[in-house]
Amino acid sequence: MFPDLTRDDVFRIETKRLWLRWPTARDAEAVSRLAGDPAVAGMTARIPTPLPLHEAEGFVIRSRAANTAGAGLILAICRRANPTGLIGIVSVEDRPEEAEPHLGYWLGRPFWGDGLMTEAAGALMEAYFAYAGGEALASAAMIGNGASRRVLEKCGFDRTGESAPVFEARGGPVPSHTFRLDRAAWLARREAAPEGRA
Repeated sequence: MFPDLTRDDVFRIETKRLWLRWPTARDAEAVSRLAGDPAVAGMTARIPTPLPLHEAEGFVIRSRAANTAGAGLILAICRRANPTGLIGIVSVEDRPEEAEPHLGYWLGRPFWGDGLMTEAAGALMEAYFAYAGGEALASAAMIGNGASRRVLEKCGFDRTGESAPVFEARGGPVPSHTFRLDRAAWLARREAAPEGRA
C-alpha cells in the first residue's frame, strides 16, 4: 500500500506543531500509560484498559513490521519541541472487515482540545493520497464520541451511515458512525485550501 519512501524508520512527517514518526521501543511506556487511560481506550475498538506494558511493546513491534512491509503506516504523534515524546498514534491500515484502508487514531488525554489530532490526521491523509496514490479512506467514530467525529469532519470525511461492529476490547457490538473520504473529494479540498493544502 505504501511506497519505499515510508518503509524506512527515518521517515517522518512534520507539521506546524507536530512530528509524526515511526514508533520505537522507548515509546511503549507512553503507549501503555496514555492509550490505557479508560477515557482514551474506551473510545477505541482495540485498546484494552488497562494496557499492560508487554501489550504496548507488542503493538510497537507489530507497527514497525507493518510499516516495513508497506502494509500500513502507523506513526507516533509527537510535539515538534519534543520529538521523542509520544502523545498519540495515527495510522492507515487495511482491516479485514473493511473494503478500504482505515484511518485510525488516538491522542493522550492531556493533549485533547487543541486541534492536534486533526493536524496529525490531516498530515497522514496527505501522505496516503499524495505518496501512496490512495483512492479512498474509511474511518469510524463511536456514536457517543463527538470529538472523534469532529476530527473526521474537519478532515473532509463524509458520514456514510451507522453500524455496530464488534469491538473486542469493548466486549461486543458498539454503535458507530461510518465515514469515507475519496481521492476526488481530497483533491477538491486540497485545491481549495490556501497554498494547495487542506
